[in-house]
Amino acid sequence: MSSSTTGRDDLLAQLATLTTEQFRPELAEIDRLPTLEIARVMNGEDRSVPDAVAAQLPQISAAIDAIAERMARGGRLIYLGAGTAGRLGVLDASECPPTFNTAPSQVVGVIAGGPSAMVTAVEGAEDSRELAAADLDGLGLTAEDTVIGISASGRTPYAIGAVEHARARGALTVGLSCNAGSELAAAAEHGVEVVTGPELLTGSTRLKAGTAQKLVLNMISTITMIRLGKTYGNLMVDVRASNEKLHARSRRIVALATGAPDEEIEAALAATGGEVKPAILTILGRVDGPTATGLLAASDGHLRAALAAVPAP
Repeated sequence: MSSSTTGRDDLLAQLATLTTEQFRPELAEIDRLPTLEIARVMNGEDRSVPDAVAAQLPQISAAIDAIAERMARGGRLIYLGAGTAGRLGVLDASECPPTFNTAPSQVVGVIAGGPSAMVTAVEGAEDSRELAAADLDGLGLTAEDTVIGISASGRTPYAIGAVEHARARGALTVGLSCNAGSELAAAAEHGVEVVTGPELLTGSTRLKAGTAQKLVLNMISTITMIRLGKTYGNLMVDVRASNEKLHARSRRIVALATGAPDEEIEAALAATGGEVKPAILTILGRVDGPTATGLLAASDGHLRAALAAVPAP
């Protein structure tokens, strides 16, 4: 028996043990159902995903606290994955700069095979642990960084290799998978296993598993940014007005945070270069632009702390 045949048989045996790969006989004739009925079945499947995420909230929260601590010291958040998992990581990373005014280098998404793999599969990329190590080395990985390996199966060599390499370099590691007892979770300091069960289409982990991964990544990036002071209540106060739509949103955020009249809001934004957080501070704290900037710097960007530090009149 050739080594390629042995490797194929080993992989088939592995897949047979994964919950995400299980065949569901009760759906074997789904293609014969009316479209509306298929949609109802699929919608029912999707309703189970939040409950699967809820079961992992303690693990997710512990990972977020550790990530925020590293990022507060200047560390980066780096997602790595192959296929759908990699695309979801790139998507979440790419949405952080416009939402939270982060630098593009602060939250990074890496997909096995490089940017072209976002739209075209790169054969063999997901099977290489060495490629993951090289991708991380190319980013100049440090011990202050966090690496999140994403894999629905929890067995993807690229994701496991990323976590193993990062952990060996002293970085914080998180393994996000959708199967219990996964190699990925075992390799990481923080294992998050959102068990979503067999898919509507056998093995199509872009469905429930992909939805679960998106929900978890939403939590990780959003709550981390809340912990880092990127919000004030539920307002995105680190948005920067770089176009007319964002300028209008900035005015609305300042209005919601302060209740100030339009003229005062415009004056505050003008005095702070269009930045929302110091504009709010100038209004609520009754300080000028430079003072607001200084107070925020001394408070590591946390608006509530800066407000508490405003000198008494």
